[in-house]
Amino acid sequence: MLRVFVLSLFLLLFSGCSIRNYATNALADALAEGGSVYASDGDIELVGAATPFGLKTMETLLSRTPEHRGLLLALARGFTQYAYVYVEFPANELEEHDLHGAYLQRGRARNLYLRARDYGLRGLDLKYPAFSKNLKLDAERTVNGTSAETVPLLYWTAVSWAAAISLSKDDAGLIADLPVVEALIYRAMELDENYEFGAIHQFLISYEMSKPGAGRNAEARARSHFNQAVRLSGGHQAAPYIALAEAVSVARQNRREYTDLLRRALQVKTDAKPEWRLVNRVMQRRARWLLAHVDDYFSN
Repeated sequence: MLRVFVLSLFLLLFSGCSIRNYATNALADALAEGGSVYASDGDIELVGAATPFGLKTMETLLSRTPEHRGLLLALARGFTQYAYVYVEFPANELEEHDLHGAYLQRGRARNLYLRARDYGLRGLDLKYPAFSKNLKLDAERTVNGTSAETVPLLYWTAVSWAAAISLSKDDAGLIADLPVVEALIYRAMELDENYEFGAIHQFLISYEMSKPGAGRNAEARARSHFNQAVRLSGGHQAAPYIALAEAVSVARQNRREYTDLLRRALQVKTDAKPEWRLVNRVMQRRARWLLAHVDDYFSN
């Protein structure tokens, strides 16, 4: 990837228009497909320091190739992941001694999630003209016209949108978009429920418990999604255990299940699947923090 970057940069600076366009697209392709390099890195801080430069580089390239769907997907995914790991997570720790600072941090995370959502919608608009406009008019009908190739865009658009809503309890307009989020994520599951080894099921563990009018069967649905997420990932991802602990165990005040799930998350071997090394180490950091603050979530 480094060789592609250097060659493309050289061509961008010192060549004619047609070659510049070729170099721009080559570099855009390389960056859009380069997420696996970060995913297999075990140094959380190193990746966090490098990510903003990568995101801004992709935004710069996107200004030259505005219809590059690979870049739009990479930006939707990248801004969502960065906001979650490096902005929203730290706000929880900051809240212990700086409430105002945590509030500002969550506001920044919300803005980054919305930025990610907008890139996702742009990608869907390229595939289906006026998709984002029609989505607000009739979400169900609009998403029903999508195909399996757009599942990644459907997923990351829904996840970033839902994350923004979760940090916008005082924004009635944004909260009103929940049915749109639901239409996107359920369409993605309908088209490919196995996407990214259970990523959709993992998201739905929390969503089923938090959505308005969840009903009495919400817990059963959440547990079903948990089982599917663990099955599809072969038990090699820590995130499903943490999602069930936070979404269901806390809601049911089941302290024993909560601690057991978090300990199971910590038992996941982070090097067993190198492509999941980073996300597992991030989630295990989250599990340790939750275990250290267990008394904050349970009354006895």
